Amino acid sequence: MGQRPSNLDKEVTLQHMQGLYLKFATDCPSGNLHLHEFKKIFGINSKSTEEESAFMDNVFRSFDTNHDGHLDFMEYVAAIHLVLRGKLEDKLRWSFKVYDRNGNGCLDKQEVRHIVKIITKIKTRDDPDVPVDVDGICDRIFDSVDKNKDSQITLEEFMEGAEKDPWVLEQLKLDIGPCDWFIDQNEKKP
Repeated sequence: MGQRPSNLDKEVTLQHMQGLYLKFATDCPSGNLHLHEFKKIFGINSKSTEEESAFMDNVFRSFDTNHDGHLDFMEYVAAIHLVLRGKLEDKLRWSFKVYDRNGNGCLDKQEVRHIVKIITKIKTRDDPDVPVDVDGICDRIFDSVDKNKDSQITLEEFMEGAEKDPWVLEQLKLDIGPCDWFIDQNEKKP
């Protein structure tokens, strides 16, 4: 699978990434980043929607590779690099991991529906009156991707489906503008 060009108008520079590493060292002197700190770094607070908070829970879980309830510095660096500079194939593998809430290596409709619902709410938060058919999106994803029609999507089916159908790719990847978001967050700093 080749790297597809990104839609980004801005690029996250090395200086931006160094700022994130400095933020980790400042906010996490113990060397461990816990969920509440992770959410704080990414701007999730009491004004955030339930969907944004739930999405960040899933993202945090996906980056906690040793499942110890916190991110150490290496997990943090790997996460930042993947989200901000990773190749499409790696981002899709990570997206699959976020979708796979129970960690069994397959996605069922409930898992896909949960993430699709969160992502569509985040993407349409500036225009909440936009009608979104989450069940229709999930049905179309399963019709396109679930080759053997067993009501589960494997990593292989997930990757192949995203590669073959641009609409499916757009639905499955968890790219909601992290580079633009990160730059915007840095520009808001005093």
